[in-house]
Amino acid sequence: MKPIIYAKFAVSITAVSIALSVPADAQQAEDSSARQAAQDDDFHTEKEIVVTAPYIERLDILAGTSAVSGEMLAEKTRAQLGDILTSLPGVSATSFSPGASRPVLRGYQGNRVAVLTDGIGNIDVSNTSADHAVTIDTLTVERIEVLRGPAVLLFGGQAVGGAVNAIDKRIPRAIPDEAIHVDILAGYGSAADDWSGGGSIDVPLADRVVVHLDGSYRKSDDLRTAGFVLSPNLRAEALEFAEDEEGEGNLEEAQEARELAAQRGRIPNSAVKTWTAGGGIAFIDDGGNLGVSYSIYDTNYGVPARPGAAHHHEEGEEGGEEGEAPVTIGLRQYRLDFRGEVNLGAGLFEKLRLRAGYADYTHTEFEGDEIGTVFNSQGIEARAEIVQNERNGWRGASGVQYQSRDFEAIGAEAFVPPNKTRAYGLFTLQEFKFGDLDTEVALRFDTAELRADTLGVTRAFNNFSAAAGVGYNIGDLKIGANISRTGRAPSVEELFSNGPHIATQAFEIGDPTLKSERAWNGELYARYDGTNGEFSATVYTNRFDNFIYEAETGAEEDNLPVFQYFQDDARVWGVEFQAAARLGSYGGFDLGVDGVADYTRAKISGGGGNAPRIPPLRLLGGAELTSGHFDLRGEVEYSDAQNRIAAFETPTEGFTLVNASATWRPFGRDRNIALIASANNLFDVTARRAASFTKDFVPLAGRDFRVTARLSF
Repeated sequence: MKPIIYAKFAVSITAVSIALSVPADAQQAEDSSARQAAQDDDFHTEKEIVVTAPYIERLDILAGTSAVSGEMLAEKTRAQLGDILTSLPGVSATSFSPGASRPVLRGYQGNRVAVLTDGIGNIDVSNTSADHAVTIDTLTVERIEVLRGPAVLLFGGQAVGGAVNAIDKRIPRAIPDEAIHVDILAGYGSAADDWSGGGSIDVPLADRVVVHLDGSYRKSDDLRTAGFVLSPNLRAEALEFAEDEEGEGNLEEAQEARELAAQRGRIPNSAVKTWTAGGGIAFIDDGGNLGVSYSIYDTNYGVPARPGAAHHHEEGEEGGEEGEAPVTIGLRQYRLDFRGEVNLGAGLFEKLRLRAGYADYTHTEFEGDEIGTVFNSQGIEARAEIVQNERNGWRGASGVQYQSRDFEAIGAEAFVPPNKTRAYGLFTLQEFKFGDLDTEVALRFDTAELRADTLGVTRAFNNFSAAAGVGYNIGDLKIGANISRTGRAPSVEELFSNGPHIATQAFEIGDPTLKSERAWNGELYARYDGTNGEFSATVYTNRFDNFIYEAETGAEEDNLPVFQYFQDDARVWGVEFQAAARLGSYGGFDLGVDGVADYTRAKISGGGGNAPRIPPLRLLGGAELTSGHFDLRGEVEYSDAQNRIAAFETPTEGFTLVNASATWRPFGRDRNIALIASANNLFDVTARRAASFTKDFVPLAGRDFRVTARLSF
């Protein structure tokens, strides 16, 4: 099958030649000529990107897949997963703080986007609240894939927006040719005085046994932004408050409000410190492979304060005065992973795959030096999948999935009661080829039980999901359509929240009577893959029954704004476009241009108005000169203003960012050694993401100069 190349990031979905033991970036066993041929296929990135997400490998992705790896991933690496992927079509980020940012796909976030590690859930609580960090080590991950289409049902019916899958090497997939294989990534960013470094070592102990060790460390100070920290709306409120207080003779309070409105430069309490360590061992031979890994993810990060929604911290002895204390989060996850694969031969079934993970997760929300609330979670996710051999254009995969989570919040501001979740899933994905016509059919059944024993409430949900896709090839052009009916059970936070949450600085209220959220989803697409140009265009729509959303009510409780979960019908639609073209060769350099455009519109029925925190129109265009030793790139990103907002939500001003980067490979592409220098937000523009819960007081980074070294040998 011919590689499919998308705008900024190329994805090759090789239907018959991809094997689990030969992933991208673990290509130590490839000879240099094959490596160079792969690179020649992709004139925008330095390396062919192969979709190897478990349970999707060897299956055509009718709706398309975006991915980032190699030097592009090295240049874009940040503390959190969400902030790495925002240049991909249809992708934004929650950007709650530099220490907590999760991907937003087609306007969806939280429980409508599956974030995976090597094909199974991340087993953290980042989907439950925007202030919770994603426990993926961005310094040692090999590749990150954004997956859409019928095949996403393999990961859960709730992934309406899609799935993000991070691939690491903690359980090795291949035997290195070298006695020791080393990967190193190190960098510095000026906007937050951000120092980072990560590395891994793979050592073959015998012909069929590989040991892997990795670790990373990152430390950044408060993030520097371009202009005022507060948005124009919050600044106006602060200045109005100052005038009122001054009129009443409260000069100290008036001065504090004016200082808050004038604050610019650094975002207070936005520093991050993270370290990770992991190791694994795998047995690999022609009959299959078996491996385990163990890892630790530890991070401490600040939560910038929301003006006018202050929590309180007692100071002094009895009768001491109350004052606002900075909130920080200390998080640690211990994780154990297992992966196995058995080759079944040439009969009906080709392979049996097993994947499981267990995580013990704790994060503590500190108010100053005192412990506010402690969140404990123990989770298990396991799945088994059997893959069919191809027969006359028919192939597929079927399996079972199990998820379990025991969650407890301890403290005066524990806004969610202790709860338990148990979920089971059955799924199948089948693909059929009839000449130039490709079809996919996916079915899934999920059952979930959510218990809050202290409330005496148990809710059970059963959901069927189905998807079908068809694509027709006309030479280098492919056109097609996908349709699906999905169901999602409410989360425990949506059902049982009732109390102050110090990190989000909001009083959160759930609804224990919520029903399952169901949606009809459809999309039309066209993709062209020519010799000197490619494009992909998608139009999608989602019609929800019982859409669950969290919105501000305008009320206050415990001096905090009240955010409540509601349910109503909703409609979401949008477009995505990406294109690239090779313009020619000049003096040993290839000149290429590329572009991305996306737009999402979301409305709540029944007078609910606009859905909250939806990204606006975004346009991104770039030009790049590439050669074996040196690349030079410039790009401009325009984000429109977002004035179609929910009740009590503030508008977001538009912005334009200009970025540039240069990559030097002193020994050419074959040696996998690169030095990267980049300048982001060159004109020091104040920018805020409309999808962010904290956009009004946590803007994006100002001008940021970065240097990165990537070595693999």
